[in-house]
Amino acid sequence: MKRYLAYVRVSTARQGERGSSLLEQRSAIEAHAARLGLTIVRWFEERETAAKQGRRRFTEMLKELRSGRADGLIIHKIDRSARNLRDWADLGDLIDRGIDVRFVTDNFDLLSRGGRLSADIQAVVAADYIRNLRDEVKKGIYGRLKQGIYPFAAPHGYRNNGKGAVKTIDPVTGPLIKELFERYATGTIGFQTLRKEMWRKGLRTKAGKPLFPNTLTCILNNPFYMGVIRLGTTGETFAGAHEPLVSSAVFERVQAVLHGKTVPRTQKHRFLFRALVCCEDCGRRRLIGETQKGHAYYRCHVCPGVSWRQDRLEAAALAQICRIRLDEKEFANLRSLMEKASEHQRNSQKKLTTSLELRLARFDSRLDRLTDLLIDGAIDEASHHARRERLLMERQGVIDALKCAKCESPIATLFAKFERQNRKLLGYESLFDDEKRELLEIVSSNFSVRGKNVEFTLKSPYREIAETDDFQECPHRRDESRTLAMLEVLRRHADDYDAATTSSTSTRPRPERPSRQES
Repeated sequence: MKRYLAYVRVSTARQGERGSSLLEQRSAIEAHAARLGLTIVRWFEERETAAKQGRRRFTEMLKELRSGRADGLIIHKIDRSARNLRDWADLGDLIDRGIDVRFVTDNFDLLSRGGRLSADIQAVVAADYIRNLRDEVKKGIYGRLKQGIYPFAAPHGYRNNGKGAVKTIDPVTGPLIKELFERYATGTIGFQTLRKEMWRKGLRTKAGKPLFPNTLTCILNNPFYMGVIRLGTTGETFAGAHEPLVSSAVFERVQAVLHGKTVPRTQKHRFLFRALVCCEDCGRRRLIGETQKGHAYYRCHVCPGVSWRQDRLEAAALAQICRIRLDEKEFANLRSLMEKASEHQRNSQKKLTTSLELRLARFDSRLDRLTDLLIDGAIDEASHHARRERLLMERQGVIDALKCAKCESPIATLFAKFERQNRKLLGYESLFDDEKRELLEIVSSNFSVRGKNVEFTLKSPYREIAETDDFQECPHRRDESRTLAMLEVLRRHADDYDAATTSSTSTRPRPERPSRQES
């Protein structure tokens, strides 16, 4: 009794899991074998395209046939066996050796010259189909790339939004990828330390482990994060339509560090207050950190006897931080007051926007009438050009004012920034040293020592906010009075910022500010 092998195939693993093609091929082969009385001793199932060579299951099947473990092979169709001429040639060698190769749907007599020619033509057609399909797929891919759309899976830090859609930044992993680039761009951290540090912050594999070194290298070398799409196979680049995560300067700095074009700034000790605290006794020289008996000390190398332990300096900084951070209750009160003030400003801005849009429409109408006058010969060309230029300049002023009116109010922007900083201030004690340094540089304008005194001066508006903590009122009224005072501080600071940024623009009317009673 002759023994036969059976081979079934689909192009992708997804087709094998969700489609019915494998079951249909198997049923047709079983029916064919039962009708002719053939015995199938082993099945080979593959979920891979036949366009490429080196399929694992197909190669294993050919090896068994060459070794004589089976007498024949049954396949559903020619294009299920091979879509490239090299694999078809391997099947042809088996046929020449006397192996009985059968195709269920294609009834070819492969031992005759005519049947073999028909099978060869079918194989060539299948190979040509793949070539044409490959060209069409390339056309589609390059069409997307020219539009700035990345047609492949989104890299770490971005989200897939479906076919033909621009990738968007993942709100969870996106900021971590940005921090990864900025951290490595400093040139002070190695791969292993960076992997562990980012793992602690939440940048992990699907299994919850730190990113593999190869993955980290691919991320840091990928220009996609600076807004440029680069194909790894051809090296071609395209301008991306997605939002970049890092600037080109940061990306170039990372490449310089990766390729050893910068001298790494090695630091044996990363002291919390390094180059941050000044000595007033000798003209504001920076205190130098050092470790003695397990404690960090900061010394002035000019003034003898000026030595401060890190915990004492941090206690002074923390005392000021406690004055400017708000608990949940206080911030809820401040947010409520801000929402009322913002609502009033939005109404004023809406009225202003409507007025400016009407003015813009009138300018457009005047420009049209001016063109009609030129066409009718009512004015000469020189007068038309002069009047048109004057109208366009006035119209541009209205457009600039309209852009300003549609922008978010300075106080809302300042409040959002203050809210983000307050979250960090509340968790100051749990931050890493580098994060503490960054926060201290944001809120402080001076950190110095003189004699036995430590001076930690806050920046505006944090200085004014700290002063609101000095209200001496009844306990049940203290939170309300402090938040009202904070709102006034934010308003004044926003007004100063608004005046500085709009001093050169006289066309922008300032929205009416609600009074404290209205808030």
